Amino acid sequence: MAERKVDHSALRTNQAFIIGWLIVAFVLDAKWLVALVAAVMLIGTLFPKIALFKEVYRYILKPAKIARPDVRVDNPEPHLFAQGVGGVFLLAATLAFSANAPVVGWVLAWLVVALAALNLFAGICVGCLMYYWFNRLGLPGFKYARIEIPSRK
Repeated sequence: MAERKVDHSALRTNQAFIIGWLIVAFVLDAKWLVALVAAVMLIGTLFPKIALFKEVYRYILKPAKIARPDVRVDNPEPHLFAQGVGGVFLLAATLAFSANAPVVGWVLAWLVVALAALNLFAGICVGCLMYYWFNRLGLPGFKYARIEIPSRK
């Protein structure tokens, strides 16, 4: 199989937008914005070629040289799975807001912020780890194993 590659700058841009918009939503108590970020994440998971935040990177930040490509040998599926999990959590937050349970909604939204920040700042993608664990367990749909990158010496 040919090497598969992922631009991690696009992923980091996506995470930064998620974190930023969810913090703005919290500060302004704009629950509709949580629903909008959920929609962006879920649509981007189902249709990766139109992932809004990654498109901002591809068509604005990268051409303007504000962000530089960071293309690595990687599988895109674990990152899409992680984004989908985050989108589902934000959908649940939106439902909690609709059910007049704002504390639950904000806890779920802040969980997404925390996990996106862990990935953005420490490079730890919990959703990706979940994907690879599911692969190791042989669960259907999780067909890509973790890519082992030889160390550079």
